[in-house]
Amino acid sequence: MNENIVAQRLAGTGTPGAREGVPAARPDSEAPIPPTTEAENTAPHVRPGDRIFRGLATGSGIFIVVLIGAIGLFLLLQAVPSLALDQVNFLTSREWSTGDVTNLRFGILDLLLVTVVSSALALLLAMPIALGIALFLTQYAPRRLARPFAYVVDLLSAVPSIIFGLWGLFVLGPVLTPFAEWLMDKLGWIPLFAKGNVSIELGGTIFTAGIVLAVMILPIITAVSREVFDRTPVTHVEGAIALGATKWEVVRTTVLPFGKAGYVSASMLGLGRALGETIALMIILSTTSAAFGWSLFDGGATFASKIALAAPEFNDPKSAGAYIAAGLVLFVLTFVVNAIARSIVAGHKEYE
Repeated sequence: MNENIVAQRLAGTGTPGAREGVPAARPDSEAPIPPTTEAENTAPHVRPGDRIFRGLATGSGIFIVVLIGAIGLFLLLQAVPSLALDQVNFLTSREWSTGDVTNLRFGILDLLLVTVVSSALALLLAMPIALGIALFLTQYAPRRLARPFAYVVDLLSAVPSIIFGLWGLFVLGPVLTPFAEWLMDKLGWIPLFAKGNVSIELGGTIFTAGIVLAVMILPIITAVSREVFDRTPVTHVEGAIALGATKWEVVRTTVLPFGKAGYVSASMLGLGRALGETIALMIILSTTSAAFGWSLFDGGATFASKIALAAPEFNDPKSAGAYIAAGLVLFVLTFVVNAIARSIVAGHKEYE
């Protein structure tokens, strides 16, 4: 009796088809795969406009890379013959004499030192001022004031270099003369403030050039820093305020840590701009045959101003090749500085 009941219960657990003698349906996992249609096998349709835009964008990227490579290759090919004829060490010599193509004697040490010192002075002066302006515009100034004030700062980048040069030579230089004399009198024992190899009364010194360069790179550093500080997450700022932080504490604990990498990168971009400045420094710096003595009141020439001053005399390939070799060094220097700026930002997802 019990065995019949168990058998009936086991039979009742099957599918309805099995109980009625009909073969049970296969589970879903064994169901046949429906055939795919031809439309599903074809790739998604790409509009012609998308293809054209992608091609133009890709071509533009390739073009700029090829262009930079072509410039570097041109400088190298033009510089090698003159470097082979150079009678002194190109990297360590302070001598520059290219008038006699049979006795080329040119070195870039003085050019490199003047370029780096004037640009470093400009960066040292511009960085704190740009930081203060960027923080003021993003954290302290009312919105109705911040926008027009930012436009005024950005307008500095539209002023031609020749205007900055004339302003530096005829206006700023004479104004700085008493201050320069005071520095030499009180701090002349420091090499940077020792008496230079040119007259400071004309204002054609590295000191004047550095201040003018600082004004010229100020808009670049300020604009990039302002954009970085403005992207500080609102939740970070509100969280600091909720904890009772003052305005300065909010800036110090949230805005500055968030924007530090962007601020340093902006400064490196400004440095690259200062290294390549030509016309303003050609007007301001007093040329001299004396060697650079590590004083801010020395004259001299940078890479760019030296090449610009000698451009009318490029009547011989060998002589011109000496200046092109100097341009190659400047090209590599600015490329390295901009690469450093990109590497600082790389790895910070908040700037991507």
